[in-house]
Amino acid sequence: MASDYYNPADLRKFGKITEWSEDLGKKFFDYYGKVFEEGALSAREKSLIALAVAHVVKCPYCIDAYTKDGLQRGITKEEMMEAVHAGAAIESGATLVHGVQMMNKYNKLSM
Repeated sequence: MASDYYNPADLRKFGKITEWSEDLGKKFFDYYGKVFEEGALSAREKSLIALAVAHVVKCPYCIDAYTKDGLQRGITKEEMMEAVHAGAAIESGATLVHGVQMMNKYNKLSM
């Protein structure tokens, strides 16, 4: 039994998701590959975005993958951390802005 719920070795098994749903797995990987091609954004920029999102959605596999990818693309540790902070700020802001719903509900119920 693995000592951690998230086993880093499992990341290498990601491609095997097609074994249980070949059609959908293939469609996902085709889409995924297209998304990360050079386009209006560079592959380097997309790697930084992916790293920030990986932290927001709290995916340790993605964090590992896009930290490694970023290093291979010459992304510095300072750039990586700044991207993580940008993601954290958006996540925090999204949580806090929902406080308006609470305020509206409170004001409605306390009238």
